[in-house]
Amino acid sequence: MSETRKTPTAQDAAPRRATTPRPARLRKADPDAIVTDGSPADGQNDASATEHIVGAVTRAIVEHRLLPGAKLVEQKLADRFGVSRTLVRQALFRLSELKLVKLEPARGAFVSAPSIREAHEVFAVRKMVEGQMLRELIAKVTPADIRALKAHLRAERDAVKRIDVPNRTKLLFDFHVRLAEVLGNQVLVDLMQELVSRCSLITLMYQSADDAEASNAEHVDILQAIEARDADAAVALLNEHLAAVERQLTERPRAPGLMLATA
Repeated sequence: MSETRKTPTAQDAAPRRATTPRPARLRKADPDAIVTDGSPADGQNDASATEHIVGAVTRAIVEHRLLPGAKLVEQKLADRFGVSRTLVRQALFRLSELKLVKLEPARGAFVSAPSIREAHEVFAVRKMVEGQMLRELIAKVTPADIRALKAHLRAERDAVKRIDVPNRTKLLFDFHVRLAEVLGNQVLVDLMQELVSRCSLITLMYQSADDAEASNAEHVDILQAIEARDADAAVALLNEHLAAVERQLTERPRAPGLMLATA
């Protein structure tokens, strides 16, 4: 019995075109997530207005109102702050220097999405900087400084109990900046602000559990060692604290709504 052959058609003969997947739609940042605290244009020069924008965007990132990978649209930011796009561009460039924003040619500005390797590098730098900072602080700290730091820790604890995520996150990270402020070294304060801001972004992406209450308790232990002027104990507690936060990192990012940072 002869086999019937199917005559190939033009459609059969034509090579199949590879299907190109559609690029993922960019997640654009909501300008309303940025608290402006008034227009920077009111009575400020261009440099001050730029720093105002940098500060507002930084706070929105640290408090997790702007998420990693979100696109920052110049015109929307200009409208939000009531300034020119030139000032917004200057602010985005400054944020890129702080590693909080990534500028991509022909694509625009995005909230940075740091890698696990960068996370470990940032924590390594923090251990080096903060360890020496504590030793110098203990030699100079005053009773008034201790009282101010204790008040900060009470505010931390209250925010943790209220499950006030934005304020809790800000206060937990700001504790380390407050320690730098005791020394009165503005360069150190700026460096600590940059490091803790980058850590906030990293923990937002990679932290696997909410350990805010534990972090507050660890801050209390560190301050007790500072008050006792025990530099070795303070540095050891600090290193344990930072190592605990670092251990919470995982290669698998969690859903943004589940990421609750500690510092």
